[in-house]
Amino acid sequence: MADQYLLGWIFATVLGAVFLCRALARRNCERGRALMEKERSECVKSVMVSNGECRSTDGDVDVIIVGAGVAGAALAHTLGKDGRRVHVIERDLTEPDRIVGELLQPGGYLKLIELGLEDCVEQIDAQRVFGYALFKDGKNTRLSYPLEKFHSDVSGRSFHNGRFIQRMREKAATLPNVQLEQGTVTSLLEEKGTIKGVQYKTKTGEEMTAYAPLTIVCDGCFSNLRRSLCDPKVDVPSCFVGLVLENCNLPHANHGHVILADPSPILFYKISSTEVRCLVDVPGQKIPSISNGEMAKYLKTVVAPQIPPQIYDSFIAAVDKGTIRTMPNRSMPAAPYPTPGALLMGDAFNMRHPLTGGGMTVALSDIVVLRNLLRPLGNLNDPSTLSKYLESFYTLRKPVASTINTLAGALYKVFSSSPDQARKEMRQACFGYLSLGGVFSTGPVSLLSGLNPRPLSLVLHFFAVAVYGVGRLLLPFPSPKRAWIGARLISSASGIIFPIIKAEGVRQMFFPATVPAYYRAPVLSEKQMKKTVDCVN
Repeated sequence: MADQYLLGWIFATVLGAVFLCRALARRNCERGRALMEKERSECVKSVMVSNGECRSTDGDVDVIIVGAGVAGAALAHTLGKDGRRVHVIERDLTEPDRIVGELLQPGGYLKLIELGLEDCVEQIDAQRVFGYALFKDGKNTRLSYPLEKFHSDVSGRSFHNGRFIQRMREKAATLPNVQLEQGTVTSLLEEKGTIKGVQYKTKTGEEMTAYAPLTIVCDGCFSNLRRSLCDPKVDVPSCFVGLVLENCNLPHANHGHVILADPSPILFYKISSTEVRCLVDVPGQKIPSISNGEMAKYLKTVVAPQIPPQIYDSFIAAVDKGTIRTMPNRSMPAAPYPTPGALLMGDAFNMRHPLTGGGMTVALSDIVVLRNLLRPLGNLNDPSTLSKYLESFYTLRKPVASTINTLAGALYKVFSSSPDQARKEMRQACFGYLSLGGVFSTGPVSLLSGLNPRPLSLVLHFFAVAVYGVGRLLLPFPSPKRAWIGARLISSASGIIFPIIKAEGVRQMFFPATVPAYYRAPVLSEKQMKKTVDCVN
């Protein structure tokens, strides 16, 4: 009987605590709502409205954006469309000519639609991409994007990077509150730990300064401004050697092609109706010289024998043409220093191996997150409060960014050849697992495409590949040697993925809701509410 009373007392206490917490939460919510209504009544006095959005009338510029690449141009249009006064400073406003940033995954295209920029892939001869074809040792398998639940227009897109960027720049420039200027930003202007703006040289060489409550640095993978805003741990695992094959028909139309070659993967995908981009991965930072003919010899003797026979002649013709270009493949986990008045975006902030073509998807997803965070704010002029609030950006972006980043790093290591027998088995297991079809291919491809960026799903599929590899070794007749290789395979898989996850941040990646910044709201106190105005509702 005493035990029953004790259990009843415990149950009543817990139940009472739950109701008390809910009552307090409702009271705080109603109090906040009343304060918000008070601020709304004064909205007309402190802000002007543009396209239905509220913003402050103090100062000339709300946001300075350094760089007008994919991230900078898309961000300028997005913030400009929301009524922010944006000043973009780009080193070179002519059309870029790059060999990466040419493949936009379907998940990235969905973000493009969400930002109202989907028309930027029109009129540039962009090619639709419906999946990948994987080649290994004379065998191949086709992996299609799981697009059945989406509109027929949703797919990947491949194109000339420069054409895509110019389209976004042109669209941003059509907004009257967005100013694009050619100039080179030399430094950030700091005062008492707060970034107040930038110092830059104009196209004519004139030294200028620009000020804004918020400066967003999007100056790319070679950023010279990131050191004061993050802890840059840049790794260069390999280089891409780029070629353009002309009038070449790939074995699988509208698919990217990945050749699991020795020593590392080779990529083929169309960038126009008449051109195919070839990217040959060369491990390390030291590559054969182009000028003395070593690179051409390497491509003909080492690479050419491993590519599908259907494109062999076009590949040799592209090598003979001599327009060979190189690009270091960089990876850098996001490790920001939350700095009042400044924010990092794009490749200046976070990079991953370009094997999976996920960079633009991450950048566009980050822009959607930032836009949604900034929309309720009518005034950006309290840098310390804004910086504390925007710490939530680093957590909210993690599920998408960390999934794509981890997959890129892990797949590159699995797809690269190795003398280690366990790594060889892992590579073969990956090809075999993806060839099974069904959930074994659609699951990983949905992660790769950005359509299902879930970290837990990534880890489960990765270790499912490892277990599949162990099964191949032990069946039908296990042996001590095979069991030992299987154990090393599991160990090797762990050694590949866990360091990447650690660099991304285990807590933010898998348990973002446990990070206090996850719950940061634009209005945290009555004082802050007087400085931020919500005109959306």
